[in-house]
This record gives sequence, C-alpha cells and structure tokens, in this order.
Amino acid sequence: MKKHFNYLLLLAIVLTILSPITAYGQNDRVTLTILGTSDIHGALTSWGYEDNKDNQNAGLVRIAGLYDQVIKENPNTILIDSGDTIQGTILTDDIYNLDYDSPHPIIELMNAIPYTSMTLGNHEFNFGLDLIHKINEEANFPILSANIYNKSDGSNFMTPYIITEVGELRVAILGLTVPSIPRWDGPHVQDLEFRHMAEEARKYVDMINEEGADVIIVSAHAGLESRYEEDGADAAKYILETVPEINVLAIGHDHRAIAEEMNGILVGAPAAGSRGNDVTRFDLTLENQNGVWTVVEQSVKNIPLSSVEPSERAAQIAEEAHQRTLNFLSDVIGYASGDFHPESEVPGIPTAQIMDTAVIDLINEVQLKYTGADVSAAALFRNDSNIKEGPITYSDIFGIYRFPNTLYGVEVTGAELKEFMEWSASYFNTYTEGDVTISFDPNVRAYNYDMFAGVEYNIDISRPAGERIVNLTFNGNPIEDDQILKLAVNNYRFGGLQNMGLISREEYFKSDPVSLRSLIRDYIKEQGTIDPVVDNNWSIIGADLDHPLREEIIQLVRDGKIEIPVSEDGRTPNVASLNVYRLAEQGLITLDGVESSDSTKEETVEVPVITEPTAALSTNYEVYTVVPGDVLWRIANRHNTDWRTIANFNSLANPNLIFPNQNLKIPVQ
Repeated sequence: MKKHFNYLLLLAIVLTILSPITAYGQNDRVTLTILGTSDIHGALTSWGYEDNKDNQNAGLVRIAGLYDQVIKENPNTILIDSGDTIQGTILTDDIYNLDYDSPHPIIELMNAIPYTSMTLGNHEFNFGLDLIHKINEEANFPILSANIYNKSDGSNFMTPYIITEVGELRVAILGLTVPSIPRWDGPHVQDLEFRHMAEEARKYVDMINEEGADVIIVSAHAGLESRYEEDGADAAKYILETVPEINVLAIGHDHRAIAEEMNGILVGAPAAGSRGNDVTRFDLTLENQNGVWTVVEQSVKNIPLSSVEPSERAAQIAEEAHQRTLNFLSDVIGYASGDFHPESEVPGIPTAQIMDTAVIDLINEVQLKYTGADVSAAALFRNDSNIKEGPITYSDIFGIYRFPNTLYGVEVTGAELKEFMEWSASYFNTYTEGDVTISFDPNVRAYNYDMFAGVEYNIDISRPAGERIVNLTFNGNPIEDDQILKLAVNNYRFGGLQNMGLISREEYFKSDPVSLRSLIRDYIKEQGTIDPVVDNNWSIIGADLDHPLREEIIQLVRDGKIEIPVSEDGRTPNVASLNVYRLAEQGLITLDGVESSDSTKEETVEVPVITEPTAALSTNYEVYTVVPGDVLWRIANRHNTDWRTIANFNSLANPNLIFPNQNLKIPVQ
C-alpha cells in the first residue's frame, strides 16, 4: 500500500513539472491588453510647431512611454492605431509627406515601438495613393482596411484583417475606414470603391470565424453616429449590431472620448484633441473553459498622455526629423504690417465667422491670384486663425491653414454658385427675437462654412436656410442663373460639391501636388510685406442685436458668469444665441426697467409665413428620416419638391427646427 502511494506521488510530481506554464497568469486564465490610438495627426512628439512649444500631452514618443510601461505589467499587450496618423503637422504635411526619398518618421517610430496594426483614416488620402503605398511598404506592421476596393479588379486596396498570436491567444484585428472619403478627397480616390462598413464587417468576421480566433477586434476610423451617409455606412454603431460576437470596437475620427461597454462589447475612442492626446486601454481576461477561451472580465478606459513620461529610446529616434522641422521653420518668409484677425468681441464667438476679416481675405486673394478665378470660397479651420504683426514664418501659415489642401478652379453657373452659397450659409442658426449674438448650427462643422470673395452679398439669418443669400452681385450687377463664372476652391470642397451635385463641370485648374499653404507662402514672399486689408464684401443682416442689455450680457460672458455653448462633441463653437428672454428665465439677468411688464412673457418663435401657392397635397407619401446636417430645403431638393410643401404636409410649427432621427412625410405627386 505504501509502495503504491509513493508511486502515485512521484507520478503527480512529474506531471506537474511537465505541465505548460503561460507567460502571464495561470494556464487556464490569460489577460490580453490592447492599447488603442487614433487621430495622432502627425504628432511625432508633443512639440507644437505652429506655436513653438512643447505641449507635453501628445505624440508617439509619449505613446511609446506608455507602451513600455504597460508591457512590463502584461507581456500579452498589443498596440493598434485607428487612423488619421500621418497628416496634421508641419513635420508630416510640408516635409515628409512630400519627401519620397526619406523614410517616413511616423512609420519609422511606429515600427520601433512596435505597433501591431494601423487602420487607414480619411486624412491618409489627403496626399494621394502613392504616399499610402509608400508607408505600406515601410511599415513592419499591416495597414488595414476591409471596405476599400480597387475599382479595376475588385481586389482589396489594403489588407482587410490579420490574425496574430498573442501568448496562447489567436487575436483577429479587422480594419474599417469611414466610406465618405470621396466627398472630401474625390480626385485622389477615383480608382477606389468605398463600401458600407457594417456590411463588410459581417463579411470578414464570418471569414475570421472560419479561420478561428479567440478574440476579435474591430479597428474602425469612424464615429459612432452617421454624419454623411443616409444608409448609415459611416456609423460605427451599426458594426455593434451586425457583428455582435466581436470583443472590442476601437474607433476614432470624431475626436470624441468614449470608454464604455455597449451590448457586451468594449467600445473605446481616445479624446484626440487635435493630435491624439489620449490612449484607450482595453483589458480582456479570458478563461479556458473546455478548450474554448471565454472572456470572464473586461474593462476599458482612456489614459491622458499628459500623465505619461516620454520614452527616451523613442525620443532619440524622433530627434532627426524634429530638428529638420525646426530648421524648416526658422526662415522668415515676410512681414505683416498689422494683425489680420481682430480680437473677438464676445469670448467663444469667433469674429472671423460673423464678419469679413483680413485673414480670410488673404486666403481668398491667393486663391483668386493663382487660379485666375472670378469668385473664391474659403473656410477657416481654427477659430483663432491669425497672422500677427511682425515677421512671418511657415508656422504662421500653418496656423491659418491647417490642412494640406490643394487648389482647384472650376467653372460654375450663377445658379450653381447661389446654391453653393446657400449651402454654406446654413451654418447659421435662424435669428429669434431677443437674440443679442449670432450662433451656429451644431450639426455643421466650421470647416464647411465658406466665405466668398469676388462677389458682394448679404446673409439674411432671419430667413430659413436655403433662402438667405440676398443682394448678390458680381462687378455691381446681379448674377444671372445661366451666367458662367470661374470659382476657386480647395480640393476638399471641390470633391464635396461634386458629390452633392452642386457643380457639374470638371476643373480647369488644379495645383496638385503643390499645397495651398505653399501658394500662400509664395504669395507672401513675393509681396514682402502684407497689409491686413478687408474689403467688407459681405455681411450678416436680418438680426436686430441692439438690445439695451447687450453690453451687460457680453460683460457677463467676459466675467465667466455666462458660457457660450458648444456642440456635444465640442467641435462646433457657439451653437446657441444668447437671448435676453431665455437668460431672464434662467435668472441670469433681469428685465426690470428695460421692458414693459409683459415683455417677459414666454418666448415665441417667429414662423416664416408661407405666401407662395403650393400644389394640392397628395395623400401618398414616403417617409424620410432626418440625418445630422440636414436642412429642409436640401431634403426638398433631393425629393424634387420645395420646403414649404414638406412643412405644410408635416404641420411643422417652425420649418427651421428639424432634428436627427425625426421622420418626415414626403408627398409623392
């Protein structure tokens, strides 16, 4: 009996010694950590080249520091990126994205950290397909996108997904890219087809399931909600519904922080700021249950890079490119005789979007000069865009023109120009009695509001969107619908106007590959000294802002007692006008002694009176669901009717107020 016991004990010891031991945790329990970045926008380091200082809150050098820290905690750690990676700084846009003879420093450092994968974002396409092919060859990791195809043969433009071994786990990473790129970079992507993200996710996750994976990650350069595509092709939330078996959805694009569990799936997006200021950390603990790895614990959080020390090894790799960029910026291009942007009267309300300024006139002047156009349209990408009095360097140009757009010239009819101008003017909210400030539609981005040169016009914000451009003249004469004019715009706007059907002709001029920033630099060099000239060719009318309490209200804003509201995602400023009646209801001001006792009555919204005759309304209709950015006149145009007909048919109390996901009945004639 004792001999038999000793034999069993010896056998147990031998089996224990021979049993495999995992690198992290027990053999039946493993934790996988995924670090997700997105919208790095060319931030090799945390140095801000436009303001010449270290912001200490962004960049691959700090991401490397975080990775080094986390992988010591858990060897089963991978680092993935969800796009908009190689665009956004002077280092990338004006030096290395144009230099095909040198290794790209962003990819070089991503290789060294190392990254496991990167998904293409929309801004990767700003410089054309050749640059994408170059970085794809340089990367030691796969660059992914499953929903982009070559039109010529239907093949994948990039690798759709990978399955990689992480410890004992088979981890699949599927890449998806927002399919709205033809709207923004149409000329660069004419040979590509962009398909519905959620539908392609289903297709490729089925393939992954056949191959076998313990964990499935979707890395999508897209926001949760649909912004441009009526079928929801650009909305990451539909991926959650279409492929509920995935474990992680790492997204970006909207620059909006997310870290939560949705339908059992971890969803994360770093708060990007302007250059990837956060990293999202996903932790999955899996248990081997009868041979199947099953998630038993999971968590997600965002880590601010301001809390992370930069990696010394990464800083050494980045130093050469950083110094090259500083040298590039050291040359003085010219001089400004004064500031090109006045101080804002109301903090939080950008002056350059509610009145003509020298900074937008400079951009339009450059566009007119190099295209020989009659009319120019340009937007400001930063609310504080300015060239200050004194010497001008390239960083100043970057400050007023953030994106690496190129310049296009195209002939348009008077009717097309008017429709384009109306589309742009939908940026403003409609004036309401009691408003003392002008405000912007929260569903419209500032970069989609163009200001025009070469014509004279007013924007009447007392009227509904689609009917606001008044007193439009060219060389002192009203513009006829069939009149042909030459229009200068950037490539982003050209592609968008084509996509929306607002222009019908091909370009007669394009500056590719020379950027608008380079043309602004050349113009300033040629002039030597530039003056802050404003021609005041446009203005906003239809708003009586001259209320007795206006100055008091503005002072309260300056004192921080009243805040100027911003959109929920923080990307559109000043989304509601300051209104004396609403402020009085909130107890922030008093109307005593200013208006009669009945002036504090409930605010009423002035509804446009529909005076034009409309056809008898049909009893047949189709249902249309409003999407972000919609306005009634644009919906009407798409359905070959007019906004008054839709307003009447739906008994809209205020045709200016429609909301995303609202169902409208569209009469069928």
